[in-house]
Amino acid sequence: MPKQTKLQSSTQHSLKAIPKFKSEAAERKFWEDSANDATEYFDASKMQIAKFTNLKPSTTSISLRLSDSLLDGIRRQANKLDVPYQSLMKVWLTEKLGEASKRT
Repeated sequence: MPKQTKLQSSTQHSLKAIPKFKSEAAERKFWEDSANDATEYFDASKMQIAKFTNLKPSTTSISLRLSDSLLDGIRRQANKLDVPYQSLMKVWLTEKLGEASKRT
């Protein structure tokens, strides 16, 4: 039975009770087991979108070679704006990527 059909039909049938778990590891093992289908335990019609406003996006460090004059210019501009130069570079890169994405 396709998942979409199961989600729609789960409200028509009684839901299974979620078992009590002795530990977080036991709960994780239960939900990761392919024999357990979460749609049998939750009513999809009552689900709400979760908002995790305090999560920070994952970041990756990179090494970037810039000419001394370019880096000095970026640092001067960052000082004028009273922001860290690396933060300013991220803002500029994000803006430029957004512009490029709109064109394609």
